[in-house]
Amino acid sequence: MKRLLSYCSIGIYLVSILMIFSCEFKDKPKKKEVVVLEGKSHKIKIEAENLTHSSEQFKVESLVSKKVYVKAPSGGWIAFDVDIPIAGRYKSEIQVSSASGNVVNCWIEDYYDNKDNRTYNITGNMTIQKTASNFFIASKDGSPLNKGLHKMKLHFSDSINIDWVRFTLLKEHTSSPKIMTQSTEGSKWSLVWADEFNQEEIDTTKWTYDVGNWGWGNDELQYYTANRKENARIENNNLIIEARKADMGEKWTSARLTTRGKVSFLYGKIEFRAKVPRYKGNWAAGWTLGNDYVDELSWPYCGEIDILESVGYEMDDATGNGIAHASAHSGARYFKLGNQPTNTVAVFNMNSEYHTYSVEWSPKEIKVLVDDNPYFYYNDKSSELSWPFSKPQNLILNLTIGGGWGGVKGMDEMITSQKMIIDYVRVYELQ
Repeated sequence: MKRLLSYCSIGIYLVSILMIFSCEFKDKPKKKEVVVLEGKSHKIKIEAENLTHSSEQFKVESLVSKKVYVKAPSGGWIAFDVDIPIAGRYKSEIQVSSASGNVVNCWIEDYYDNKDNRTYNITGNMTIQKTASNFFIASKDGSPLNKGLHKMKLHFSDSINIDWVRFTLLKEHTSSPKIMTQSTEGSKWSLVWADEFNQEEIDTTKWTYDVGNWGWGNDELQYYTANRKENARIENNNLIIEARKADMGEKWTSARLTTRGKVSFLYGKIEFRAKVPRYKGNWAAGWTLGNDYVDELSWPYCGEIDILESVGYEMDDATGNGIAHASAHSGARYFKLGNQPTNTVAVFNMNSEYHTYSVEWSPKEIKVLVDDNPYFYYNDKSSELSWPFSKPQNLILNLTIGGGWGGVKGMDEMITSQKMIIDYVRVYELQ
């Protein structure tokens, strides 16, 4: 999931933030950032004295080549500040070498000073092999970063030599410019937006792709690709989202389509008809995420409505009988607090028969249904934190592999492909 992708050709600004570790980790006055403009390229270099602190005092070494690096004799972390100039999805890179002869696991934490005392892992695990005695670059794609100051930590599990950390803009963040507000007064649902998937190609006026392998906050295994038919395509008037094992040099590839940057929705009935895969290890979802989402600090304050979540380990491999999950996430109630509102319902033959999954969303209530049978309700408007659902949401369709939920029971090692098949997506209002 860190390969050259087609989006690299998009005419966006390339933003590279380079942090060189070349001094001891003590509180020091920060130098003014040096901004170098090269055509359409913005480069921001933060020198070593801008590093803030570390888990312990680490030595600073230098090579004959005059390369200066930090030598960490044991596991721990180093902290640094970085000012992100453009909100978007970034490639996160570290130039390091192993100093222990052991495998070292590294990851980058964002907003370590957040008020909720949460841990925002924006890279997932980056493995440094024990044979990596020379400096090399490890990277992950797609880390979401908002514009502004970020207090970060680079964590490492064992002794390591650290040269630098770098962030390069892959795709600038774009909120949906069009907001459709649906009427919730009336007696009959009327169609206002749809994708029937009866065209030859995915309609990029309606959908865009989320890209990368940064773990997506859930330690997921897949690399989400863009404009790649092996992972997302129109076939027999259906949208096919396919996860593929040992693909593109990655453990898994898949696709995540969203209306973000195109259109977001406020109220109404959102419905899709789909088949979801069986077998242990997959996690299929159709859901909405607030248009206010920019990076991990935005969630869950932006709001999230899970219209369908299905995990393969809950499905009977022979019959396809499984469980549909629905939930709502807000700043006051979400799964990491252990108080999220949620419910489940048994669904027969989820993998080979189409079922209709929908949410009816009004200023008063959220109601989730399967095949027109309601099973989840949410109407907590006791505070602004508990009801962020007076703001627009973007649709998302994705097929995840592994992760904190999909992979909790392990992976079926025999499977090499998983498919989520969507017949249509429709949005209605009452008239």
